[in-house]
Parts: sequence; structure tokens; C-alpha cells
Amino acid sequence: MPLVPLDDARAHVLGACRVLAPVTVALAEALGRVAAEAVTAGEPVPPFDNSAMDGFAVRAADTAGAPVTLPVVATLAAGDPPGVTLGPGQAVRVMTGAVLPEGADAVVMVEHSAPIDGGRSVEIHRAVTPGTAWRRAGDDIAAGTVVVAPATVLGPAHLGVLASVGAEGLAVHPAPRVGVISTGDELVSGGAPLAPGQIRDSNRPTLAALVRRSGAVAVDLGTVADDEDALTRAFTAAAASCDAVVTSGGVSMGAFDLVKVVLDRLGDMRWMQIAIKPAKPFAFGLVGTTPVFGLPGNPVSSMVGFELLARPALRKMMGFPPSQWVRPVVPAVAGEDLPRRPDGKTHFARVVVVMGEDGRYRVTSAGGQGSHQLSAMAGANALAVLGDGGGVASGEPVGVMVLDSP
Repeated sequence: MPLVPLDDARAHVLGACRVLAPVTVALAEALGRVAAEAVTAGEPVPPFDNSAMDGFAVRAADTAGAPVTLPVVATLAAGDPPGVTLGPGQAVRVMTGAVLPEGADAVVMVEHSAPIDGGRSVEIHRAVTPGTAWRRAGDDIAAGTVVVAPATVLGPAHLGVLASVGAEGLAVHPAPRVGVISTGDELVSGGAPLAPGQIRDSNRPTLAALVRRSGAVAVDLGTVADDEDALTRAFTAAAASCDAVVTSGGVSMGAFDLVKVVLDRLGDMRWMQIAIKPAKPFAFGLVGTTPVFGLPGNPVSSMVGFELLARPALRKMMGFPPSQWVRPVVPAVAGEDLPRRPDGKTHFARVVVVMGEDGRYRVTSAGGQGSHQLSAMAGANALAVLGDGGGVASGEPVGVMVLDSP
């Protein structure tokens, strides 16, 4: 079977995955989701002219020649209703956020004043100009402004902006429910003693965590034995109840890989050998309309395959803009030799990235590079992208796909 370039495999996957239809959620549930429609401010923010700090509302002309003494004719706190009028030669004590009195055109900071006669007057120590410490209505957001555009990834500040214009909910693309299945007679869960030939299932908790970290919802569908009827029931139920399915094991060309037999019967699958290491065997297709990602059984291979192929598709389904589907490859410098052998494939080495004193990422190996060596993957925070050839020598540039910020 000819090797498939990674870009071609990814394009095939992305082309088959649809963006999930929008749903309306409360603001408290929108963090990290992607806006599906524009939200327009129906009112200005702030809604009225107000003081930017604690101090005294004045007519700026009355502070010329400071220091000057002005009588204090009223006090306004944040939340007090309007209605106070400031006459010439007067001051009104105001708190941050208070409505500015009619007739005022500036605020003197309390630090630039001193009370006189028990606060019935105030000495202004510094002259101000019109507009000082004055927040105009709408100077943050004017009525009619689009405060959230479609495809915006909603962060905490976006939710605050939406709350400030009175939005109680908005349309977003939902997090897909992703069923996670491990397959294989040799797999067991939990801490019971292993029988001869058995191994503990590390793929399912690992892949479920990767699903959650991508922003999707992981649905643990357990371990399924190498039994055609059991696999048929499991994949049929998964496709019916989930928006996508991620499975590991049984996607190579072995005689006992019944996953291929079952998925070929249930859906429109493509079985690929991708020009990468690890994660060369990969399957993808639709069971009904549900995308199914078939990842290798070796734990590091399944993680790398997820990062390179499943994660971008899930991000598309969640409505993220194309620039956020695939993790970027950023420039770094090899802090040691990163060897490999020519084999026609791109290698994704598990590495540790740190920021050097020169402001550049420096890369060292995370340890063993076998596709079964999950402990090295646990110590890595990036994948070094090594093109076909002999690898990268210490001090040479190398591209890295950062998984966790160094």
C-alpha cells in the first residue's frame, strides 16, 4: 500500500467533517465555545457619562489658578440617580462610576484635593481641563456596535462584554460528543493482577483526555473484545449516540484486525498508511453521518495520530476558524542531536521545549522514541518535525509542534 502524505490524509478527513449546527447557551456555558452569529450592542457602554475615579466634579474653568476653594454642594455615589446640578464656583463629591452632575465638565482626583470645614468645602490643588477623569457614554461600546463576530472563540473578556450589553445567551457551535473505544482481547482496565498475555488499557483514558483538551466532550464507551458481533454492536451504538468516534487498535492489516471488517461493513471507510512515524496506520470514514477515527493501538502512535488528524477535525466541527484547526509548527533550535534514519516518512519526535536566554525555543529529546514508550510522551511538551533524512544536529534549526506551553 503506497504511503499517503500527511497533508492529503488531513485534507480528506477535514473535507468529510461538518461544522455542528449552532445551539443557544447561557453565558456561563459559552466559555471556549465559538460564536455562531454576530451579537450587536443594543445600548451604549457605559450607558451614561460618569466619573472615572473618586474625587470632585467641577467646572474646569473654576480650577484655574489653583489652589482654589469651592463649596461642596452634594455627594454622588455609584448607583445614585441623576438630578444634581452643579453651579458656577461649586463642587460635587463623586465616587467612581457615579453619574456626573449637570453643569460639570471635569473631575478632580481626590488625591489632588483637601477637605475644608468638615468637608463642606474642598481645596483644589491642581487645575484640570474639560474632560479630565470623565467617562463619556458609549466610549467603550457605542449602540449598534458588533461586540462579538461569528467565529469568535469566546474568552472571559468576551463574556464580560456580552454581559455588559445585556446579552443573556448566544448561539454557539456545541462541543461534539466523542465516543472513545479501545479494542483488543489483550486489554484490561483497573488494577487487578494481569493474566498472561494481558496489558492494561492506557489508550482509552489518554484519548479521552485528548478529546477533552481539544474542547470536545469525551464519552467513555469502554473496551471491546476482538469479536465481530461485539464490535458491530459497539460501533453501531457509538455512531448513533455520538457526534464522532475515536477508536484505537485493529487498524493495521493483521489477520485478526476485525475492526476493519466491521467498519467496512458499517460505513464508508478509507484505510491508509500515512507517511509519518509514529502513527502510520490510520483509518477514517463515516458510519452514517458520524466521523470515525481509527487510530493505532500503540499508545504513542494513537496520541500522535489524534493530534495530527482527529484533533483538527474536531476543532473544525466546533466551528473554530481554519487557522486554529492544526497546531502551528514554530521555529526552534536543537539543543542536542535529534537523529533518525531515512525511510520516506516525516518523523514526529517527542521532545522537551524550553525558552532559551536568547529568546528562542531550544529542543531536547524527551527520552525513548518507541511507539510503545508512553512515559517519554508524558515527559514531552512538543513534537519535533523531522523531515526524511538523517535528522537534525545540535545547534541546527528544527520545527516543533508545541503541545503544552513551555
